[in-house]
Amino acid sequence: MKKENNGNKKEKTLESWLWDAACSIRGAKDAPKFKDFILPLVFVKRLCDVFDDEVDNIARNVKTRKKAFKLLERDHKLVRFCLPIKPEDEENDSIWSIIRKLSNKIGEQLTTIMRDIAKQNPSLSGIIDRVDFNATTHGQRDIDDDRLSNLIEEISKKRLGLNDVEPDIIGRSYEYLIRKFAEGSGQSAGEFYTPKEVGIIMAKIMQPEEGMEIYDPTCGSAGLLIKCEIELDEKMNEEGKKKYSPLKLYGQEFIGNTWAMAKMNMVIHDMEGDIEIGDTMKNPKFRNGSRLRKFDRVVANPMWNQPGYGEDVYINDELDRFPTGAGFPGNKADWGWIQHIFASLHDNGRAAVVIDTGAASRGSGNANTNKEKDVRKWFVDKDLIEGVIYLPENLFYNTSAPGIVIFLNLNKSRKQKGKLFLINASKEFVKGDPKNYIPDDGIDRIAKTFNKWKEIEKFSRIVDKEEIVKNDYNISPSRYIHVSDEEKYRPIGEIVEELFGLEEDAKGIDKELKKILKKVGY
Repeated sequence: MKKENNGNKKEKTLESWLWDAACSIRGAKDAPKFKDFILPLVFVKRLCDVFDDEVDNIARNVKTRKKAFKLLERDHKLVRFCLPIKPEDEENDSIWSIIRKLSNKIGEQLTTIMRDIAKQNPSLSGIIDRVDFNATTHGQRDIDDDRLSNLIEEISKKRLGLNDVEPDIIGRSYEYLIRKFAEGSGQSAGEFYTPKEVGIIMAKIMQPEEGMEIYDPTCGSAGLLIKCEIELDEKMNEEGKKKYSPLKLYGQEFIGNTWAMAKMNMVIHDMEGDIEIGDTMKNPKFRNGSRLRKFDRVVANPMWNQPGYGEDVYINDELDRFPTGAGFPGNKADWGWIQHIFASLHDNGRAAVVIDTGAASRGSGNANTNKEKDVRKWFVDKDLIEGVIYLPENLFYNTSAPGIVIFLNLNKSRKQKGKLFLINASKEFVKGDPKNYIPDDGIDRIAKTFNKWKEIEKFSRIVDKEEIVKNDYNISPSRYIHVSDEEKYRPIGEIVEELFGLEEDAKGIDKELKKILKKVGY
C-alpha cells in the first residue's frame, strides 16, 4: 500500500496539526466542545492506520493485500481491531481513504461508519459511536458537512500508524486541546486538567510494581493511571526486563464524553484497564459483593472544593467509607474524597491525591469546631498521612491556586511512624505563558527527595506529629518550610482560603446564635 502524501515538505508537530484541525471547524461549536468531534476522528484515524500496518504485515506472508483482506474476513483475530470497511483499490489505497473521499451526506455516512466499527468490535461500543456527526440543534447542524470535510482533510495530514506516533496520541491530544481551549477562554474547559508533570511526580512517588492494581475514582481521560503504567515500563526497561506483568488499571468517571476519552486512551495504549461511568461518591462501581473493592495504589485529582454532597451521603453510606470520628467534612468534598480513597486501599496500600491548598489548613487556629479540620485531625491522629507536597502557583488551568498533593500510606515504615514528610515546591517552576510548568529536573528533584525522605533547607522537612498537633492540625508545607528570606512568608492564596473559612465559620456561628436567641425570646 502506498503511504498517503499530505503534500507537506516538513512534518507538522502533533500540537500544530491538532490546532489546525480545531481551527478548521472554529465557529461550528464553542471551543471546549471541539474535542468531542476531533478526538473520535483522531482515534479512528489511528485505528485505520494501524489496521493498514497490520494488513501490510499479513500481506508480506501471503504476497498481496487482497489476499490479506480475504484472510481477515475468515479470521478477525489476526488483528486487534477488524474494521468493516475496505477501499476500492485494496492494493494501493488506505482504509482512511474511504472516510477522506466522503463527499455527500458526510455527517450521516461518518456516523454510520463509526457505529459499524463499534458493532464489529464490541470493546469499542460506547467509545466511538457516542458522537452523532449529523446532529442538529434547533434545526441547525452542529457541524455542517463543509466544516466536517475540512476537519477530515486536516486530520488526513498526519499518519498515525504503529511507527508514526507514540501510543499516547489520544492522551496527548486530549490534554493539549483542553490546555489550548483554557488558554483561549481564560477558564477551564469543563474538566479539571491535571498538568502532566504533576501526574509524573505522583507516579514516581507511588512506585508501582508488577501486577499491581491501581485505581482512580475521578479518572478523567485516565492520564494519572496511564502515567503509572509508563513509570513501571520505564523502570522495567532500566532493569532490562522484557517480560513482566503490567498494571491492572481501574477508573470511574462521571462525564460521558470524558469517560469515552479514557476508554480510547486505554485502547490505544494497549493497557489492561476497566473504566466505569458514574458518580463515584454516590455510587462507586468497584465492589466485592457488598464491600468496597481494595487496591494497591490510588491516584486521583478530584474536583477541588466540590459542593453538592450533603451530610446524608455520608450518614447513609453502606460501604463504611466514612469512619466514625471522621465523618462529614462539611460542604466541600475534598476530605470526603480522601476518605473514599482511604477506604479503597489494601492494608499496605498507598495513595496520592491532588486537592486545594485550603483543605490542608482550613479551620486551624480557629477556636470553633470545623468539620474539615475534624476529618483532617482524624487522619493525622491515625498516622495515615505519609507526606504533603505544596505545588507552585499557576500550574492548573482553571485556577491560579497552587494545589497540594497528599500522600496516604497504610503501612508506614518504622522511621516514618509518627512523622510527616513535607515538601514546599512553590519555587520549583519555570514561568510560562499563560501557565507555569515544572521542568524535568524539578520533577526529578521533587520525586527523589520525597522517596528518600531527604531534608533540604527551604525545600523539605520531616515533621513530628506533635508539631502538627501544636499547629492545630495544619498540614500545609508552607506553614513549616519558609522558602522566602522573610520568615513569616505565606502565599496570598492560602491566606485568602483561611479568611474564607473563617467567614464561613462566622456565618455558622451567627446562624446558631440566632436560633438560641429566638428560643429565649429575643
